[in-house]
Amino acid sequence: MIRSHRAAGFDSHAAPVASSRLINAVAASLAIGALSLCLIVALTVMSIKVSMAMPLPV
Repeated sequence: MIRSHRAAGFDSHAAPVASSRLINAVAASLAIGALSLCLIVALTVMSIKVSMAMPLPV
């Protein structure tokens, strides 16, 4: 069995690098998404705690 010197699936050509503005925009959108997810989870936990603290109507 003869092995190739190149790794399978990888070419020797350099991949084009995205612009720094695009990378910054993607990073900012991911940060905003993470913060909004944390805010939603915190509000959900707080509302569950408040609803559990209320007495059940009889």
